[in-house]
Amino acid sequence: MATITTPRLQLTPFEPSDWPFFRTLREDRSIMRYMASIAPEKETRRLFAARLAAQHVFVIRLHDDPTPLGDIGLQISSANREEADIGYTVVPAAQGKGIASEALRAVCEYAFNQTGVKAINAYVLADNTGSVRVLEKAGFARTQVLEKAYEIDGVKYDDWVYRVERGAA
Repeated sequence: MATITTPRLQLTPFEPSDWPFFRTLREDRSIMRYMASIAPEKETRRLFAARLAAQHVFVIRLHDDPTPLGDIGLQISSANREEADIGYTVVPAAQGKGIASEALRAVCEYAFNQTGVKAINAYVLADNTGSVRVLEKAGFARTQVLEKAYEIDGVKYDDWVYRVERGAA
């Protein structure tokens, strides 16, 4: 499993000791309002187990601090190994500090240079202006609007599809 290093960040694979962080992240309404309904603990544990087994999923930390700041993951398509989806989350205390942007650029570089991926897609709720800014700063372009396509807690939201291709970022 890879570890990715940037000037400020260390992106490392999930470890069993990351469970309290992951659970807290998945129970934070300010974060989950853009991702999904808050799930029962059993489902959150299942998601965590998948993170432990995943190949390109990382916990984001500063070099000099073991406190997790977020997570970021790349899911390479099984149907087309040259395409992947990416998703990320940063704790509220670390938002607005360039953490997500730095991690996103690093994982995209890793994907393009180490995995054979040639295009990366991201899905973001139209209301998530912070994440939209992160994607656009990293060179992603909006390619599609899926109207009222994503539901969280009974409310339907527009989902925006972003894409970056190797050499474009």
